[in-house]
Amino acid sequence: MDTATIESPCVDVCELSADDLCIGCGRSLDEIGNWMTASSAEKAQVLERARQRLTQMAAKVSSR
Repeated sequence: MDTATIESPCVDVCELSADDLCIGCGRSLDEIGNWMTASSAEKAQVLERARQRLTQMAAKVSSR
């Protein structure tokens, strides 16, 4: 299992949204907790979901 290839998306803004997602990186608590043991493929999937979540969070903020 190759776990070192993809770096953590953490930006040191560790605050949860109402949906229990980090507003800094877009990951769930489970995704954050499992990051160190996740395979590169799993990390890539997490990054894609997180990117989509951050886009959705930004859209909600800008529509206010």
